[in-house]
Amino acid sequence: MADDEQKVLDALKDAGKPMRPGEIAEATGLESKEVSKILKALKSADAVCTPKRCFYAHADYEKSE
Repeated sequence: MADDEQKVLDALKDAGKPMRPGEIAEATGLESKEVSKILKALKSADAVCTPKRCFYAHADYEKSE
């Protein structure tokens, strides 16, 4: 897993709640476009979920609900 992907996962896990891509970009210091690409890849790998439209959460979040 790439460092940037890990940053995104860590930000989502630390937040403990669903976040918008812009919030993730702020939390990680990455560009929004890059965050969007990473989220798409992580969603394909089932590492993140989308509990509601335009919000992303760590895959563990879904299990804790």
